[in-house]
Parts: sequence; structure tokens; C-alpha cells
Amino acid sequence: MAFISVFDVIGPNMVGPSSSHTAGAATIGLLARKMIGEQIKKVNFVLYGSFAKTYKGHGTDRALLGGILGFSTDDVRIRDSFELAKWENIEYSYECNETEEDVYPNTVDVEMESVSGRKLVVRGESIGGGKVRLTRINSVKVHFTGEYHALIVKYRDVPGVVASVTTVLSNYDVNIAYLRVFRESKGGIAYTIVESDEEITADAVEEMKKNSVIEDIMVVRR
Repeated sequence: MAFISVFDVIGPNMVGPSSSHTAGAATIGLLARKMIGEQIKKVNFVLYGSFAKTYKGHGTDRALLGGILGFSTDDVRIRDSFELAKWENIEYSYECNETEEDVYPNTVDVEMESVSGRKLVVRGESIGGGKVRLTRINSVKVHFTGEYHALIVKYRDVPGVVASVTTVLSNYDVNIAYLRVFRESKGGIAYTIVESDEEITADAVEEMKKNSVIEDIMVVRR
């Protein structure tokens, strides 16, 4: 009887045995890669709940790293992600947090550092059927799914920023599907997340950056 690896089980849109533990994990990794927007030098995955208990057996570890490498859920290279990450000089590690219980069962914090020294921490939750939601950027609670093009604007919480962002998007004929504002405290760091039908162009981003209170802009394309 021939041995069949879990990474030889290929469904219509995924590699691996579980839509939550492999396809969802790969999607979280890929979204995190798009958000940092630079070549990643180092990544640490902090796993919670069932991710922490079964991540090796279900291939969650390979899938998360595959997403960081830029692989979509149906890319067979996911099964070789450990070797390919070493080839690209990406340091990777995993740690399990089994003490914090007030989290969704399939949760991971993706702690990244780019080759330029940029650091970003993204929390993702795999919610079933390959779907995910991102629920934290650094210390700020957020919510978006990655199902649309997304614009993530980080700024100091002062009046007028949201208006300036939406004005630029209107000038570039971007149709907003969802817009949400999140902040850690009044006057502190805030994020406006815009999910749109159209791709946000580099020219639109440069126009937004003219606002001096905007500290960072991330663009996540589908």
C-alpha cells in the first residue's frame, strides 16, 4: 500500500487535508505578506487553540509559511515551504500559546520583520471553509477578510483623515464596498480600512501620503 502525504490531497482550491487548518492558514500568511509589502527576513508564528494542538499534523505550519512565501491555497509548493523558505533566507519559527483561552480556536499571530527592518504583527483567524478574518494589527483590534481589495491607513487619530482618504478614492473612481475605523484610544493610533471593488493604484496612495498625519499605508490586492 503506497504512502500518501496529506500534501498529496489536492482539492479544487487547496492543498492539504483541512480548509480551516491548511487553506485558511495559507490565506492568513499570504495576507500578512501583502500587508508588510517588503521581502520578509524573519517570521514567528504564535499559534492558539486548535492551531496550537494540531498544527504539525494538519500542515498548518507549512501552510502559514507557504502564504508568507506568496503561495495561494492551491499551490503544491506549500508542501516544500520549509525548504523554500531556507532557500530565500527567511528565518521562521513557531510557538504555541495554550494558556490564553479567550481567542478564536484557529488563531495565529504572524510576527514579521522585513529586510529593511520594518516590523508588523498581524492576528488572523481561520473561520472555516478556507475563509479568514484579520482581527489585529500590532496592538489595535481590526476586522477585514481579504475578500476585496483593501487599503489600510495608519494615522494619528485627528479629525479630517477619513475625509481626505475617501476624497482621494473618489477622485480615482474607486467604489468603496466597506469602510471601518479602528483606534486604540482617542487621539492615539488609528486605522481606517477600506475594502473596494477596484484596485487602489500607486498614484492614489502617493496622493494620500501628502496628509502629514498619515504614518503608513498598506495595500492588499486580491
